[in-house]
Amino acid sequence: MESRTFSRYSWIDFAFSVVGVCTFLLDWGSDLWLAKEFYCRGDLLWFGVLVGLLVLSSIVVQMFSWFWFQYDKELPAFSGEATGAGSMFCGNRVKLFCLLHVLQLGFLCRHISVIRHGFRVWWRKEEGSDYAIYLTHDLSMLRLIETFCESAPQLILMIYVMLRTNKARTVQFVSVAASTTSITWMVMEYHRSLRSFLPDKAKQHWGSSLMYFLWNLLLIGPRVAALALFSSVLPDFIALHFLLLWLVFVLWVWQQRTNFMDSAGGEWLYRATVGLIWYFSWFNVAEGRTLGRSIIYHSFITVDVVVLLATWWGYRDRVQTKAYGLALLIALPLTYLLGLLFKALYYCCFHPKLLRHLEREPRLQEDLAGSDVAFRDFSTQDGTPASQLCNQRMACHAANFYTNR
Repeated sequence: MESRTFSRYSWIDFAFSVVGVCTFLLDWGSDLWLAKEFYCRGDLLWFGVLVGLLVLSSIVVQMFSWFWFQYDKELPAFSGEATGAGSMFCGNRVKLFCLLHVLQLGFLCRHISVIRHGFRVWWRKEEGSDYAIYLTHDLSMLRLIETFCESAPQLILMIYVMLRTNKARTVQFVSVAASTTSITWMVMEYHRSLRSFLPDKAKQHWGSSLMYFLWNLLLIGPRVAALALFSSVLPDFIALHFLLLWLVFVLWVWQQRTNFMDSAGGEWLYRATVGLIWYFSWFNVAEGRTLGRSIIYHSFITVDVVVLLATWWGYRDRVQTKAYGLALLIALPLTYLLGLLFKALYYCCFHPKLLRHLEREPRLQEDLAGSDVAFRDFSTQDGTPASQLCNQRMACHAANFYTNR
């Protein structure tokens, strides 16, 4: 295969890695602080829900991390000392790395590995740019999983508490807004990571990035708000609502015959996680044209949002919600529809038109579209020959996202 020019590891990637581990630690610290507040106030139910979300999210992320480590250590490129893979995965001590995952520290270990290896590549100009990028791509996917397993449900809990207690300080409103923005930012960062798999990619200018951020914000925000409003009047039914929709989504993922993981157990974990992500936001997982699937998904979610809001309107406390009830009932559906309009506008007017580069490279398009994408040539910073190491998982997702739309 001819050599292609892909993204190189840069100071921007290193900065994102450092910020990522800081936000990870800050997020866990704030979660523990909030759990302590619930416990000290005697809100044991909310304390239990919050701790359950933290534990479930951590277990899911650690399982993905461990599955990927098991797959990757079998790759030929990981066995060589040139890639530095052995030193990054705890000196190739599999038992120690397994113990770290059992102790729920595997995700943190990956953050530290990326920073350590990224520093050596970017600052010291050592070899291994492709491996640093490989680890960064895995982290972007793991952060996305953590976002929808923990941050999105936790945001619903925060809004629910505000509605049930009818008490909200300014800092709580700021926290909710910041959490929603953070979730949307993580979706955009995942999109940025996918784009690095396309050779000679068109740059996504600030207008395109802003539009991508806005339509995700306008779709995710009303969805989370509608779920929180519904749970505030029928808290016993929100779990049933999630379970029913999650089962439908998992069956839909299964029907699309995904092939993301390298084992049957891992694939079902992936499908279950995609079902959870779809509960909040669209996430393409299969080859082929996605327009039809996207229309079906957004039509379904639009109807669901309307049903949730209608249920909340019928069961709400009219006195307590007099100040904001009608405004929310009108604003949330309109905001969601505005998000759909912005999404259509993005793909019509603001998309970087990356497909044209794939069309100029028909052979690469076939490689990316295939399900057996494993290795690509990466140009390293030091000018040394590429070590043919590419992240198979993210490459397949890039093919699904950017081809045959």
